[in-house]
Amino acid sequence: MFFHPMDFLIIIAFGLSMWASFRVRGTFNKWSAVPVMSGMTGYEAARRMLDAEGLYDIPVEPTPGTLTDHYDPISKTVRLSEPVYYESTISAVSVACHEVGHAIQHKVSYPMLVARHKMFPVVNIASGIAPLLLIAGFIFQQIPSLLLLGIVFFSAAVLFQLVTLPVEFNASNRARELMIAGGFITNEEETGVAKVLNAAALTYVAAALISLLELIKYIMIFTGRSDD
Repeated sequence: MFFHPMDFLIIIAFGLSMWASFRVRGTFNKWSAVPVMSGMTGYEAARRMLDAEGLYDIPVEPTPGTLTDHYDPISKTVRLSEPVYYESTISAVSVACHEVGHAIQHKVSYPMLVARHKMFPVVNIASGIAPLLLIAGFIFQQIPSLLLLGIVFFSAAVLFQLVTLPVEFNASNRARELMIAGGFITNEEETGVAKVLNAAALTYVAAALISLLELIKYIMIFTGRSDD
């Protein structure tokens, strides 16, 4: 089977994903040219927010690259890309505070983050095995259990992506509320912050949508074979 009806929707989702990637970079670059009125760098914003939440033991470190920002739950470290770490722009403080949002989630044991962490070891293995099982299932059609196993393992990866969505949105919401309450940004600057964070979130939505549509496709193929 070279083309499945679901492929049309998957192609559209891929287009959305590419657009989201361009948008997040474009939005980041646009608001990287707008200084934040507080004058804080991404590092300073992250450090102040962590300290305000009592997270004094969590370091903030620079990391090479652009948009490589992340919170490492294992070492409990906020790592900011160099443009975010050193610059005092809307984009810098937005991204920095978003990553601190994840550290706060870790502190309060935000349920979806806890679930994501517990799922990670299993998903890490499943995501590597799933493609092999799916390919084998398509090649050896006389062994339907191969395709079914591939679907089961792939489902774990899809579930992980779906769980990631509320984690990302919650971290952004926490960041925005604390940035305003702490005087990191003005009410007027909140518009720029929202655009930066929403653009980043859209990439996660697009990725999850692609995986979900692919899963539906595999399930439809499997059930279609079972009906034959």
